[in-house]
Amino acid sequence: MSGADGARTEVADLEGFAAWLGGRRMARPQQRPHLVRWVRRFLELREVRGQEVWQDTLRVFLTDLEDGGYLPWQIRQAADAVSLYCGTYRGMKGTAASPSRHTSSRGKEDSAPPQSELDREQPAARETAPDPSAGDDAGERVAHADLLAEMRRLLRLRHYARRTETVYMGWAERFLRFAKRTGKGRPTTDDVQDFLSRLALRDKVSASTQNQACNSILFLFRHVLMEDMGDIAGAVRARRSRRLPVVLSPEETRAVLDAMRGPHRVMVELMYGGGLRVGELVVLRVKDLDFEARTVTVRAGKGDKDRVTFLPARVIPDLRQHLERVRAMHQRDLSAGAGDAPLPHALARKYPNAGREWGWQFAFPSTRLQVDEDGVVRRWHVATSVVQRAMKRAVRKAGIAKPASCHSMRHSFATALLMKGADIRRVQDLLGHKSVETTMIYTHVLQSMAPDLASPLDEL
Repeated sequence: MSGADGARTEVADLEGFAAWLGGRRMARPQQRPHLVRWVRRFLELREVRGQEVWQDTLRVFLTDLEDGGYLPWQIRQAADAVSLYCGTYRGMKGTAASPSRHTSSRGKEDSAPPQSELDREQPAARETAPDPSAGDDAGERVAHADLLAEMRRLLRLRHYARRTETVYMGWAERFLRFAKRTGKGRPTTDDVQDFLSRLALRDKVSASTQNQACNSILFLFRHVLMEDMGDIAGAVRARRSRRLPVVLSPEETRAVLDAMRGPHRVMVELMYGGGLRVGELVVLRVKDLDFEARTVTVRAGKGDKDRVTFLPARVIPDLRQHLERVRAMHQRDLSAGAGDAPLPHALARKYPNAGREWGWQFAFPSTRLQVDEDGVVRRWHVATSVVQRAMKRAVRKAGIAKPASCHSMRHSFATALLMKGADIRRVQDLLGHKSVETTMIYTHVLQSMAPDLASPLDEL
């Protein structure tokens, strides 16, 4: 085949990939051109790396993107595009990485086929042969351990949040244990349907929990097992119901704050005054608090986005006193040979001494020092459960019957701003919502707290 013919074939293949993405509803229409563009760039790299298997080329490709300053979400998108193209789309067409290797339709191999590159390079993507002396159960445990290890590696390669990684790994392990009971060995789409049906019917989980489990299993099939779930990916998703958030009135909020003392009160006041999530609150660094501008900078919030919100003037005196105590504790840590704060990503390699600087210390540190995996003694931030328990005690002490939590302070922040006539787009920016539709839910709460209509019973 000439170079021109090869180029035309590759273009036609990318066009077919784009059509396949649309037919399988793998991506929204506006995302498909970006996925195709990532694959085209990957294929250009493949041409100069000879007979290298695509998984190794993908690692080099993603490393080049990271060194080139691309954002984590762009690297994740590129990895997903290449995995879909090489691992799922090309596999469904019956084309392997090398033209001399092939597999017949419906996944049944031809007689005495050579071992594919995927089987040689990705042991986690196939069943591990069990040791005859250990029995079938031992072999299945090894295979599942390999699958989970590969899934964790791919999640970190795509820069998923650690909390998302923990949730996905938990659901994947639970699904693999369930699939093992069917005795079919390798998990199938039937196992997915049975597992999600069991969650909904027997365990009675919420729609969001069921969809969370579905997303985890979809990642397992698409990127680890290299299999396409087909139309089942959309069919098994549960329809989420709209629920109104729990919102405290200004009087109830004041009662909760009056029931708290010390750092716990400062933290809850920051959540209410700036609309912070509890996970965003505990990871605040000293440098993120600007007392002059009265702003709080939230770093790498939900969706890996930064934003700026309010630092209430009322909390500044207590917050300054709290930080003075934290600074004294930091000085004691430095004198004892500790005082290192964990730094994000590879910042510690670029600035080796930054972890000992005051600005990088957590504003709400843990009371205990911890030895990390690299042997360095560090002081991490306070656990979210500490703030949640303090909030629960304060709600109970204030005599409030609502099931209020830390997140209720964020809901109350948004509702209070809307009651004052704040622009909903401004509230959206302060909360860090991706879509204004998410912020619109507070308009329904606003109608119940400040109704413009009265019940006809009150007019009798």
